[in-house]
Amino acid sequence: MSRSSTRFSVNVIRAAFIAGATITFTAGTVVAADDITSDQILRALAPKKPLTRGLSMTPPTEPAINAAEGKFMDSIRNRSTRSLSMGEREQIATIAQTKPAIDLEINFDYNSANISKRSMSSVLALGKALSSPDLKGSTFVVAGHTDAVGGEEYNQDLSERRADSIKRYLIERFGIAGADLVTVGYGKTKPKSGLAPTDPTNRRVQVVNMANKATASSQ
Repeated sequence: MSRSSTRFSVNVIRAAFIAGATITFTAGTVVAADDITSDQILRALAPKKPLTRGLSMTPPTEPAINAAEGKFMDSIRNRSTRSLSMGEREQIATIAQTKPAIDLEINFDYNSANISKRSMSSVLALGKALSSPDLKGSTFVVAGHTDAVGGEEYNQDLSERRADSIKRYLIERFGIAGADLVTVGYGKTKPKSGLAPTDPTNRRVQVVNMANKATASSQ
């Protein structure tokens, strides 16, 4: 199956699920982090337990959604950050909306992808959390974001390089498999809700647990 047809399948199945569902569910938890601990990150990224469904609900379509999402994630695994198309970046963002996630306010040196010294404790906490047996088998998206200062092309490139920098550190320092880390950059296109686009808080790295093992194990 081509990447474009895989993306189409994920969107169609997800749209059908949302239209036919009679329950509500909570999207992945997003926690702003400053002096974050590994336990806080672990709790935010922990797979969520499936909701209990009423007897009157139509047969669940989550297995089909998970299968389509899995095929899409496999199609971008081991891809370079720069090689992702705009459509693929948006597909990642769509899937991530329902997954456990956390925002880390990781600072970098000015005009650089080098992690600042003051943010190293947060990156170390992230590495410790992602190395936990509780998250074994999960695939994580590491998404870079910038504020709106500067041009679109410049910020897109900077967000990609910063996501790559985090991935490289996690691989080298904690031995996390590169195939389990998918990096993506969004530049200034996705500011945090309720903030002005130029707010410095928009300069962040979001980590998403794309494999919800609790749901998968229940099917």
